[in-house]
Amino acid sequence: MTLRPLLSILSSITTTQPPTTTVKFLAVHNHRLYLTTTDTLIHVIHTSSFNLLETFTVSVPVKSVAFSNGNIYTAHHDNKIRVWKIIKDKQHKHITTLPTLEDKLLRSVSPKNYVNVRRHKKKLWIQHYDAVSALAFITDELFCSVSWDKCLKIWRTSDFRCVQSIQAHDDAINDVVVSANGAIFTGSADCKIKMWGKVYGKYELIATLDNNNKHKSGVNALVLNDDGLLLFSGGSDGAVLVWGKEHGSNGRVLTEVLRGHCKAVLCLISVCDLLLSGSADRTVRIWRRGCEGKLGGFYCLKVLGGYERPVRSLVADYDCKYGIRVFSEGTNGVIRLITIKGLNISDSMSILV
Repeated sequence: MTLRPLLSILSSITTTQPPTTTVKFLAVHNHRLYLTTTDTLIHVIHTSSFNLLETFTVSVPVKSVAFSNGNIYTAHHDNKIRVWKIIKDKQHKHITTLPTLEDKLLRSVSPKNYVNVRRHKKKLWIQHYDAVSALAFITDELFCSVSWDKCLKIWRTSDFRCVQSIQAHDDAINDVVVSANGAIFTGSADCKIKMWGKVYGKYELIATLDNNNKHKSGVNALVLNDDGLLLFSGGSDGAVLVWGKEHGSNGRVLTEVLRGHCKAVLCLISVCDLLLSGSADRTVRIWRRGCEGKLGGFYCLKVLGGYERPVRSLVADYDCKYGIRVFSEGTNGVIRLITIKGLNISDSMSILV
C-alpha cells in the first residue's frame, strides 16, 4: 500500500551488535531483522523493540537470505544453500543443505548428470560450483538461486530437489528478482540483465536488456517496484537504470538513467514511491518519483552520508506506528535506521543504546 503523503525522513543510529562485528547482509521478515556477520553468526533482532531474539551459528559466511512457508533459506560462500525452520521458543533449526545428499546420490549414478565446470573437473548439474550470490522465490513451491558460477537454478520446496539448471550468463551472476507473474530477472558482471520465463514447463530466456544504453560495467543489484511495473538495476558504473514494461510485449525498455553515485551501486530497495540505493561511495541516495502515474521522472530527494564502509545491504520493514523503517549497516556492527514518514526531511542523528 502506498504511503501518502510522505511526511518526513529521519535517520538515526542504533547499536544492535558488538562493535567488533562486521555485518555482511541484512534481511527482514515478520518484524525480525536478520543480520549475517563475518564471524558466521546470524543475529535476529525485533525491528521495533531492538531486542536480540536469538543468535545462531552458520558454518560458512552468508550471501543472501530468503523466507517462505516458515522456512528460512540461506545462500553461502561454500556453494550451498541451507534451510532452517523456526521451532519451539522461536529457535532456528537447520533441517537440510542443498543439494541434498539424497539428490546427489540419485544423480551420481548416470554420467549424463555431470557437467564440465573447469578444465578436467566435473560436477553434478544440480550443484553450484561457486558462491551462491542470491535467492528468490517464484511461488511457494519453487525458488531460484544464482551464483558466481554463471548459473541460474530452479529448486522445488516440497522435496528440496533441483529441477532445472541454466548456464545463464557469461560472468558471475550477482542478483535475482522475480515478478508477480513469475518472470525471473538476473543481473550479472557481464553487464547484462536477462529475463526468464516458463515455456512448456521449463524456464527459458525471454529477453536480454542490453541495448546501447546498458550498464557500462557489471550489474550488482536488482529490484522491482511495488506494482512490478518498474525494474531498477544498479551497476558498478555508479548508475541506476529504470526499466519499464515494453508496450505490447513481455520485455522491458529503458526509461531513465539515475546518476549521482560516484562509485558502484551495491544494493537497491523500493518502498512506496521511493527508491533507495546504497553505494561503494559510502552514501545512500533516496530517489522519488516526480510525476505520479508516469514512468520515470525520478529525482534525488536526499543523500545520506556518514558511512565508514560501502553500503552493501538495505532492507525495509513496515510498521503501523513508526511507518517505514529502513536498515543499513553503519560501521563496526552499528545498524543505521532510516524512518520514512513523509515529505519534510530532517537529518537528525542519535544513538540508541
